Amino acid sequence: MTAAIHWFLPTSGDGRTVVGSSHAATTPGTAQAFRAPTLDYLTDVARTADRLGYEAVLTPTGTWCEDAWLTTAALLRETQRLHFLVAFRPGLVSPTLAAQMAATLQRFSGGRVRLNVVTGGDESEQRRFGDWLEHDERYARTAEFLAVVRGLFSGEPLDLDGQHYRIRDGRVPVPPDPAPPIYFGGSSEAALPVAAEHADVYLTWGEPPAQAKAKIDRVRELAAERGRTLRFGIRLHTISRDSSAEAWGVTEKFLDAWSPEQVAAAQAQFRSSSSTGQQRMAALNGDRFDGRSRSLEVHPGLWAGVGLVRGGAGTSLVGSHEEVADLVQEYHEAGFDEFVLSGYPHLEEAHWFAEGVRPILDQRGVTRPVGARGAVGQGDQGSDGPAGARPARDEAALRTHSVAF
Repeated sequence: MTAAIHWFLPTSGDGRTVVGSSHAATTPGTAQAFRAPTLDYLTDVARTADRLGYEAVLTPTGTWCEDAWLTTAALLRETQRLHFLVAFRPGLVSPTLAAQMAATLQRFSGGRVRLNVVTGGDESEQRRFGDWLEHDERYARTAEFLAVVRGLFSGEPLDLDGQHYRIRDGRVPVPPDPAPPIYFGGSSEAALPVAAEHADVYLTWGEPPAQAKAKIDRVRELAAERGRTLRFGIRLHTISRDSSAEAWGVTEKFLDAWSPEQVAAAQAQFRSSSSTGQQRMAALNGDRFDGRSRSLEVHPGLWAGVGLVRGGAGTSLVGSHEEVADLVQEYHEAGFDEFVLSGYPHLEEAHWFAEGVRPILDQRGVTRPVGARGAVGQGDQGSDGPAGARPARDEAALRTHSVAF
């Protein structure tokens, strides 16, 4: 199976910084201005991803960004072939309503919707949503939620007497065809059985290949016990340039923008999280950081620096186009078939990867060329079109935020 390459919609804003939901400062004489997540800008990112042949874009969820459902609905008419991986929180709406929303969006999009189920690991953010369940209870609720959603996608009326939901004659007006595939992430012992039972694609953040492989091997075993098979995806940032030195120079600019106080505050927040995945991300960087960028290289070409100040996915593929392609291939050989990528800024980094790395992956057979794709969700769906202009090369970074994926 060839690999599917996806991109990310920066619905909390973008720029030449690691930005969150607040504006980054503009330094005179530099290109560091915050790019607000306006519909026009997000349209630019989505159209660029569509034109460059990315298969889908992840539309994230959280209190720090624009709503994923509404953003996706607004951008569907602005794109042609691009799929949307819509993140949402089970428990914040009824599963019947979620199934209805997904079915409607799938019909209106012509089958271009996928669902990313984010149970939520940050108690403080869940409280903002009015959700007071504890960590393991949330995953139990997610299991019931997905049982309802998947059941309603089949087109049959559904009754449920569960711990968290009581439903009588649940149904959607018209079942989606095809049913949106369900992507699911979670690293805890409470999360893995839910993935094995309900997910089509299990997603994980970018740990070193051996650690990431061990995790998906465990999920694969749990799925096999249930008579199921899953695909596996990984969430990473990218910094790919014409030379390795140039790419690592970008990481130095990122570090230059962060004060020790910012890093310490962010790391304290991440280590206090009840999210197992967030704790695993935090464990990759804090103790090894000595002020030098390369001290955060946790595997050849895998840099944990973004995770110093950004919650969620905190690792980047860094290097020359050939080196980044090598690492993508290593993950693919470890069992990952879907790659959800991002970079700062998202417009420019989408070009760097598509123009520099993607042709190498196509040549090696890791991915299929854009014009030769077919089946959705198997590395075989994309768009044709010119690559566009070369990206600018000046980056820096600043900003902490809690993210969903």
